[in-house]
Amino acid sequence: MDAAPAIGIGAGFAVVVTANVLEGGNPMSLLLMPPLLLVFGTTILVTIAGGTMKDAKTAGLSLKRAFTSDAADPEELLPQVVTLAEKARKEGLLALEQAARDVDDDFLRRGITMAVDGTDPEELREILESEVYTKRANDKQAAKFFADAGAYAPTIGIIGTVMGLVHVLENLSAPEELGHLIAAAFVATLWGVTSANVIFLPLGNRLKRLSELEVAHMEVAIEGIAAIQAGANARVVTQRLRSLIGSPGTAEAA
Repeated sequence: MDAAPAIGIGAGFAVVVTANVLEGGNPMSLLLMPPLLLVFGTTILVTIAGGTMKDAKTAGLSLKRAFTSDAADPEELLPQVVTLAEKARKEGLLALEQAARDVDDDFLRRGITMAVDGTDPEELREILESEVYTKRANDKQAAKFFADAGAYAPTIGIIGTVMGLVHVLENLSAPEELGHLIAAAFVATLWGVTSANVIFLPLGNRLKRLSELEVAHMEVAIEGIAAIQAGANARVVTQRLRSLIGSPGTAEAA
């Protein structure tokens, strides 16, 4: 599991709380239910309103992925693809039928299996690229959900502050309460800005980055499968994939 989002968001909140304490504030004064309910509840609801229920469900499922998924590394495919290419070149494509079952990567395994089954190279590439296109579109929508939430949250926080200030004006006859009421009013703006910049926008960027890495992983797999189908030798396969990954090294180093 990649700990980047947990570390970033957790440490971000820790810094905010620490700064509040160092300024002489009480962290509990920030945990007021009305502004928390307004900011988080309304932000999520209006973000749902900007899409479909399917989009909201996809975003909900992607939330777990954002915290628990490891970042895909396209270079991890190199040894597997090169081994398969060597075997296919020496023993023929049909020899990969058993070897494909031992491949850990689901996408690569499906592609190799279809190649072994005799799927036309162009048709196979079209099938796999369609899957990449669909994944990219779904991931883009999930990331957009959190990006939209990050855009709405600060404004909703301002709405909460305005509501609080209206309440302040209603109590001008009780000056001893004004300080507390004004402070409470600005808590909504604080949570609006904080939730946007510490939670929603980072999660949206995290999902976008995960998608980029996973798509790159799949594209490397597609090129590897195509090279294996074409009967390319392992050295050529390695060089081709390294050029896609952008990693240092040559075919001889592999």
